[in-house]
This record gives sequence, structure tokens and C-alpha cells, in this order.
Amino acid sequence: MDSILNKKSHAFLAQYLNNPAPTGYEWESQKIWMNYLKPYVDDFITDTYGTAVGVINPKAKFKVVIEAHSDEISWYVNYISDKGLISVIRNGGSDHMIAPSKWVNIHTKKGIVKGVFGWPAIHTRVAGKEETPKLENITIDVGAAKKEEVEKMGIHVGCVITYPDTFQVLNKNKFVCRALDNRIGGFMIAEVARLLKENKVELPFGLYITNSVQEEIGLRGAEMITQTIKPDVAIVTDVCHDTSTPMIDPKKQGDNTIGKGPVISYAPAVQQLLRDRIIDTAEAKKIPFQRLASSRYTGTDTDAFAYSNGGVPSALISLPLKYMHTTVEMVHQEDVENVIKLIYETLQTIKNGETFSYFA
Repeated sequence: MDSILNKKSHAFLAQYLNNPAPTGYEWESQKIWMNYLKPYVDDFITDTYGTAVGVINPKAKFKVVIEAHSDEISWYVNYISDKGLISVIRNGGSDHMIAPSKWVNIHTKKGIVKGVFGWPAIHTRVAGKEETPKLENITIDVGAAKKEEVEKMGIHVGCVITYPDTFQVLNKNKFVCRALDNRIGGFMIAEVARLLKENKVELPFGLYITNSVQEEIGLRGAEMITQTIKPDVAIVTDVCHDTSTPMIDPKKQGDNTIGKGPVISYAPAVQQLLRDRIIDTAEAKKIPFQRLASSRYTGTDTDAFAYSNGGVPSALISLPLKYMHTTVEMVHQEDVENVIKLIYETLQTIKNGETFSYFA
């Protein structure tokens, strides 16, 4: 298919992904996102915790949200030993298994301090009795010999820690980076706004392009901003697991693969008539898609929007992703473009004041 992404899109994606935005510290990344979005919206809403919303037609009474979350998983400094080694706790679902041998950035008031997650050499470990990495035994080494030396660097309990891995393209069409979960979502909804503006699409409602904070610790940003916006409809985008990789059972995790299209979810929080509209749109516009059953909850901001304000018709369009919560998360460019197309086309089917009521 012809790409809908341009050079400016790719430059924004790289800048946006490369900038760290750990949960609770998203504002600098949000500024990058807002700066890109500015030509395509009429106004912005922000809240005290950092959620940013670009608004098209802000005076319209009927409000539709398209939403992603901006935060990435990270670590906190939790303890500094007398020997200058740093123990950590999670800020979101950071994976202890991948930590050994990773470089880290420790964010301090004095700036970034580099460190590494060390691990005992293979020569020193006893075969068959090797310990696996655990939260209790992984430590960061910043090249200091004692606690006081670490503290002089500006490091203290509570400093946030991120990985420095940056955006790359693998084999021409696979995007690879940490924090694709879910800054790729923020990228996609921004591209929807760009297409609406460039194609001079006039929507009959207010569109709220919402980039929420603190999803990784329990959908907190979405919980807050939905009370501010009070939307009538919400379409959320996040990532879901590619289950074609080793050690994942598709009978338990679902059968979804990168390169086969957006994933449309089935769950109690997903309003069926809105989901049917999305599927009808995909079929009419010949946009490939996959399906996923999410059981009791989606685990995404969809749940926060759906059960807010007395109930908001909400749906989830996911981007299949390999290696979630690692530093080499991977998505397919065609899936990214098809998510953008699906949201863009679905918005144009929504009528002003449409209730998506089962009883109409």
C-alpha cells in the first residue's frame, strides 16, 4: 500500500520515542507531542498530572475522544548500599529478566547519570545452581565505590531510571524501540489529526485527541481526564501481544501477529455497537484486521473511559507488538498505518449526537 507517513511523521516519531517519559514524568514528551499536533488542532487541554488533549471543534457539544497513553515503564532508586550499588523498585511493569547488562539513565537534578545493571560473570556461577535475575538481586553500578560517592552524583532514593535505547528500523518496515508501548499510540492519533486537517475533513462534533499519563500503573491519567472532557464516545488505541513468538501460547493469549492488521477487541468494556461500526468500516475500506477476546477487562485505558461518567460507549483498536516491556519492542509499519486509517475512517462515520444505544 502507499505510505500515509511522510518525512515529518518519521522525524516526529523518532524524536518522540527517543525522549524519555517514565510514568509520573511525562511532561517533556508531552511538549514534543503538542508541538507536533499544534497545526492540526484548534485548542489544547492539559491537567495537573500532565495529560495533554488537542481539540478540534472545541465549541461542539457532542464530544468524541481518540486516546493513547504517553508513559513508559521505568525504575525507581530504592536503596543505595555502603558499596555504592543501587537497588530498585518498579515504576510500572519493568521486567527484571532483561535488566542484567543493560545501560540505564538515572534522572537527577544535576542531569543524567549513566549506570549499568551488572551481573556475575558466567565463570563465577555454578552450573545447575545459577540464580535467575530477580528484583531482589539486580543492582545498578554507577562506577562508585561507596554510598557517599553515589550521593555526590545527585542520586537519591526516588530518582527515576530509564533505558537509553533509541528508535531504529529493522528490515525496512519494522519499528523497534523501548516505549512503543504506547507512545506509538500517541503518534498514531496525532497522525489522524494531521490527515483530517490536510484532507480538509470537517467533523460534526468535537474531537478530543487525548494523550493520557500514568496508564502503566493503573489507567490513572485516563481516569482523571475523562472526568474533565466528559466524552460521548471514546476510541482507545494501545498495543497487544504478537503471539507468534516462542514461549507464548495463542490458545491462552490470543492469535495475533504483526503485519496482519489492527486488532479489534471483544470485552465487556467494549461497547458492541461501536465495535461493530469499526469492523464495518474496516471491511468497507478493505483495511485488514484481527480480533482479540479480552475477557473481564482489557487492561487498557478503554476500561477507564467505558465506566466513567455513567458509562461512555468505548472501543479498543490495538497494535500488535512483539516483546512487550522490553527495550526491543517491535511493530510493523503497515499495521501502524492501518490503525491510523481505521480510526480516521471510523470517525467520519460517527454522526453528531449518536448514542450507540441498544434501545434506540
